[in-house]
Amino acid sequence: MDFLENLKTISLWGNSGYDYVVAIVVFVAFLFLLKIFQAIILARLQKIALKTSTDFDDILIEIFRKIKPPFYFFVAVYFAIKSLVLPELINKILLVLFIVVIVYEVIRGVERIVDYLFRKYLEKNQDEDTDVHSEAMIKLMQVLIKVALWIFGLIMILSNLGIDVTSLVAGMGIGGIAIALALQNVLGDLFSAFSIYMDKPFKVGDYIVVGTDSGVVEKIGMKTTRIRTLQGEQLVVSNKELTSARIQNFRRMEKRRVSFTLGVTYDTAPEKLAAIPKMVEDIINKVDLAEFDRCHFAEYADSSLNFEIVMYVDSKEYNDYMDARQEINMDIYNSFAKEGIDFAYPTQTIFVNKDK
Repeated sequence: MDFLENLKTISLWGNSGYDYVVAIVVFVAFLFLLKIFQAIILARLQKIALKTSTDFDDILIEIFRKIKPPFYFFVAVYFAIKSLVLPELINKILLVLFIVVIVYEVIRGVERIVDYLFRKYLEKNQDEDTDVHSEAMIKLMQVLIKVALWIFGLIMILSNLGIDVTSLVAGMGIGGIAIALALQNVLGDLFSAFSIYMDKPFKVGDYIVVGTDSGVVEKIGMKTTRIRTLQGEQLVVSNKELTSARIQNFRRMEKRRVSFTLGVTYDTAPEKLAAIPKMVEDIINKVDLAEFDRCHFAEYADSSLNFEIVMYVDSKEYNDYMDARQEINMDIYNSFAKEGIDFAYPTQTIFVNKDK
């Protein structure tokens, strides 16, 4: 006790010897507790995380494990000297350094979470149609988010330095508005490109219809998307136009529904009319990828007796659909010719009265 009392009588830079001992004890205690947290508690939490189905908890533990030792040292020093009487300038400097260290580690941790989320997104959406342009766009978004995080951290640090960040942010806002107005169309296409990559209404290789135009998507760029039409020319469409247009994506079809009409002549025998549905069903079912749905005698037209046929082609490829249609059309033509069933075409019968 005499030793402690003697420490209280010692004074150095406005603090007693006892105050310095307390600061040292707080420093050692904080450092010890932080090291226990990193070495023991995190190790046990990691064992628990390995047994879970998600790997997000592994990322959180990894964030804490990768915190550098200087961080723990500085945190311990900061809380240790809080009990000491120090000049205002030194307190301000220590506070700013403490905030810088905290902001740095927090942003680094959030960056790892951002990397994890984008990696999971790429893994979930990775397929044979994903191209290098899609990955480049996603990585660009990743970089922009990280830049925004560091700007936010810098604003927090400047605010604690006593700098009026309100006017700074306002100035940045006015400058941003001016830039946005100058680059309105470019930024519109850029954000539309982000929307296309995230929402994926179509991908490279998809056959799409946009308004009166159609073709296969060749490239999705930052500003435009290039489509190769069936006639062979390349169609360049702005991304902003694509996100505001109604798009038909034939690549997304599980199977293609096909409906068509066959017209036969009025002099076709009733028994042959009755045989047509079964004849068409057998023809369609023999074709690969084709699936018969129905065939009905639908109507009496002006020049024909019409049968409505509905079928499905179990492929999203346009060439497979056309191959199946061609084979079915040829088989129907040959079968009708063999049975003596004539296809109808527009005709007119004129009756002439010779008595007049």
